[in-house]
Amino acid sequence: MKETSNKINREDFMRFFRDDEKLNTLSTDDRIEIFLQILQGNSDITKELLNELIFDYEVHNLRISQIK
Repeated sequence: MKETSNKINREDFMRFFRDDEKLNTLSTDDRIEIFLQILQGNSDITKELLNELIFDYEVHNLRISQIK
């Protein structure tokens, strides 16, 4: 019996990610898991990125400050 591969490549992932119908098949927990794992490292998390996230999701009860 021949095994089938479930591996996807970058193009497959991005096609899925950009397809609202397919993306809507993911649960909230799936989305949170992806969100928490997708960035490569701590240098990806910036004040600007967090502010953009807060703005895009219309979160009004948070403010990002940066301590140097």
